[in-house]
Amino acid sequence: MFSPNSFLGRHPILRWTLIIILVIIVAFFLWLYSRMRGPYHNYTLDFLIPDPATAPKPGILEVGVAKRDITPILDLYDPWEDVNNNGKFDPGVDTYVDKNNNGRFDGIWIAGFGTNRPAKGIHDPQWVRAIAFRNNGVTLVMASFDAIGIYHNDFITIRKSIEPNLKVDHVLFSSTHCHEVVDTMKIWSFWKRIKGLDIPVFGYNENHMKFIQKMAKEAIEEAVKNLQPADMYCTQVQVGPEGFIRDSRKPEVMDLNMYLFRFTKPNTDETIATFVSWGNHPESSGSENNYLSSDFCHTLREGLEKGVPEPNGAPGFGGMCLYFQGMVGGLMTPLGVEVPDRSGTTVYKESSLEKGEALGYNTALVAINALRGPNVWKNENPLLAVSAKTYLAPMQGHFKYAIMLGLIHEGYYWGGKSKSEVNVVRIGDVMITTVPGELYPEIVQGNIEALPGNDFDYTAPVENPPLRLEMEKGAKMAFVIGLANDEIGYMLPKSQWDTKPPFVYGKSQYGEINSGGPEVGTTYHKNALELIQRMNKAYPRNTQ
Repeated sequence: MFSPNSFLGRHPILRWTLIIILVIIVAFFLWLYSRMRGPYHNYTLDFLIPDPATAPKPGILEVGVAKRDITPILDLYDPWEDVNNNGKFDPGVDTYVDKNNNGRFDGIWIAGFGTNRPAKGIHDPQWVRAIAFRNNGVTLVMASFDAIGIYHNDFITIRKSIEPNLKVDHVLFSSTHCHEVVDTMKIWSFWKRIKGLDIPVFGYNENHMKFIQKMAKEAIEEAVKNLQPADMYCTQVQVGPEGFIRDSRKPEVMDLNMYLFRFTKPNTDETIATFVSWGNHPESSGSENNYLSSDFCHTLREGLEKGVPEPNGAPGFGGMCLYFQGMVGGLMTPLGVEVPDRSGTTVYKESSLEKGEALGYNTALVAINALRGPNVWKNENPLLAVSAKTYLAPMQGHFKYAIMLGLIHEGYYWGGKSKSEVNVVRIGDVMITTVPGELYPEIVQGNIEALPGNDFDYTAPVENPPLRLEMEKGAKMAFVIGLANDEIGYMLPKSQWDTKPPFVYGKSQYGEINSGGPEVGTTYHKNALELIQRMNKAYPRNTQ
């Protein structure tokens, strides 16, 4: 390789040093390449089932449910003492028990809000809950996770693990976006406070994600095995905003509707499951809470299943309740909202676990009354159809580089793009469209603003028509499930992108900082609109 008379031939130490350096460089770039590609680089979906030309006629809808507890097991982590009572872990001040003798604090890092928030205990359990549907030759499962968000690749792993003999055509996933649960996105687990600074320590626990995936597989498979004939009852009802929710960014555009299903054994009042979708951040407990909780989702589900306790309570329906997050970009939040308790004696404005409990029960009461009210309608002859499409979202800023390095959301595509997914589901006169992040409701509802001074000088919205107008062409009830099959952050209308002074609304607003860029919402709208139109063309309303 080297001539004995050459410079490197005469200096073997230097020669081997250069070879080792070259090997290290090559190994580094191979590692980086593998991180950039991700585990499912060539995974793509683009389908509509069943084919309307060959689809069997709809029969009786079958429904099955199951759930698994995904709360972290405290015994697997290091217990700690918050000596200075600041809710953070401060090395040299706070103490802990090093259970595995690895010389570092292995805590349960809570996701949402700021970094360095280790859990002290468990307030209420967290779940993965699955509901399976089968009709006219299609089997669909929808699974909801008490998680801040889960990336596309982690969901694909679950899909690929499902027992083939169960003949599941598609699994749709969604995270509730709770801000009081263990980090599943590799963002909040990176950090540790040393001398007043947050620095990366890579504290993310891969084993817990594997545990979540295992529990999800079990719940999905059990839900399919539990399939049974069911009647489907539907309604929607306005929630708040007073006492429930606010939009913390201008312009104020909210979808205040809560979308509700109740599945019963045919011709009986025996409940198999209730289904709730509503768009609000589960963050009532606030940034200072150190106890794991699914926030208002917990008492909302408890209320629909077991009933809301007195005073001013109501009986529940039994069965299992599933909560699916809606559109929370904008952002939709209970923070700063005055939430009364049911007795009317206490109003919670500041964040607390008690506020989350009150909000959940209050929301459950609205849902219970609506499902027992006069506006409930039976979804007759519920044809089941599913469409899914993989697409590439253009990413900018820190999101782009974090994905490129494989730190988050593994899978980088040239040009700064990240792979994600949109689904459209038809269940009779109901249409559900998914969004892989935190969508600003304007993109669905309309009322997008294009005011002078926005970063692109747009004089008209880009994302037209509003998705709801297109969805309602094919359905009596239409809504969007958020953080579905992925979590790629906030998704803004491009004409409302506002990072350069002078600011349209007088100051910079939260949203852009946690977004992949101004094209993310536009690209989603284009792909979602195409999929909705495909579904409407294949299965026009009232032709099932």
